[in-house]
Amino acid sequence: MLDTTTAWGRLADRRLREEQVIWLTTVRRDGQPQPTPVWFLWDGRSILIYAQPNQQKLRNIRHNPRVSLHLNTDARGDSVVRIDGVAELVRDGPPATAVPQFTDKYRAGMQRIGTDPEDFARDYSVAIRVVPQRFYGW
Repeated sequence: MLDTTTAWGRLADRRLREEQVIWLTTVRRDGQPQPTPVWFLWDGRSILIYAQPNQQKLRNIRHNPRVSLHLNTDARGDSVVRIDGVAELVRDGPPATAVPQFTDKYRAGMQRIGTDPEDFARDYSVAIRVVPQRFYGW
């Protein structure tokens, strides 16, 4: 669990709620790590990500659910937030349109790429939930 009683924990929690992109790193069967920038929603306990079906990251998670996530650092390489966790492909997970916090967070981004919440939910129909096991940062 993220310790929000510390200054770093509060900073990490704020960034996880406000940042638009987090890097999800999965591992292919051949052992090659595969980092991918994704949209996400942090609820204080887990991270929700939506993916298109048949993506490599989904195959990777099915084979090895251990993942890492990280936010970009500041210009000096500080403000590090890295998470090791376990990913689950949520069977019958809620579509993005059923998670107003997600659609509110990414509505402008969806418009920027020429989509809307309904189309996004149809195209990115696989819900991934990552439960953090350990937080790292400075």
